[in-house]
Amino acid sequence: MKLYNSVGPNPRLVRMFIAEKGISIPLEAVDLRGGENRQGEHLKRNPHGQTPALELDSGSFLCEITAICEYLEEKHPSPALIGSTAEERAECRMWTRRIDLNICEPTANGYRFGEAEKFFAKRIVTVPEASAGMKKIAQDRIKWLDGQIAGHEFICGKRFTLADMLLFVWLDFFSGAGQPIDPSNANIVAWFERIKQRPSVQATA
Repeated sequence: MKLYNSVGPNPRLVRMFIAEKGISIPLEAVDLRGGENRQGEHLKRNPHGQTPALELDSGSFLCEITAICEYLEEKHPSPALIGSTAEERAECRMWTRRIDLNICEPTANGYRFGEAEKFFAKRIVTVPEASAGMKKIAQDRIKWLDGQIAGHEFICGKRFTLADMLLFVWLDFFSGAGQPIDPSNANIVAWFERIKQRPSVQATA
């Protein structure tokens, strides 16, 4: 296998997942800033022109971070980072979906339509007037999640999972890109500091 890697929270999530699994997968850098991901060679790997992309031993490619992580979980089930039972897997997938849809997507679009609009306007449809609204939605959902995790060590209670990794890499990246964590979300702040100490975070910084 080989992971086509780049800057950004999504590739970092997969690298963090790999580190937590204790497995080794070769990396090949794709230059997003230089537009390599929009050129023919990478478009053969992922027609959406995004990273990461996981090349399998068969020569086929897996894209989309959840699909990649679920594949790696099936190939390397221990330690379980999604779940070892149907109930655990369903719980992790539920929270991963909520975080991705309600926090990651509006956060990303707030940035793409705002601070990074000049960069992204040449690559995707941007809506500059929607930037502030997207950020407001993301902050509202983070506040909601803050209440949901009160008394929890991790998103799924006592289990560290893909849901934690997804939220962490996005909050960490965008804290330095115009969308810092509101300190009034005390549960999220405490959770963030706990995750920040994990070796996988340090290894993928």
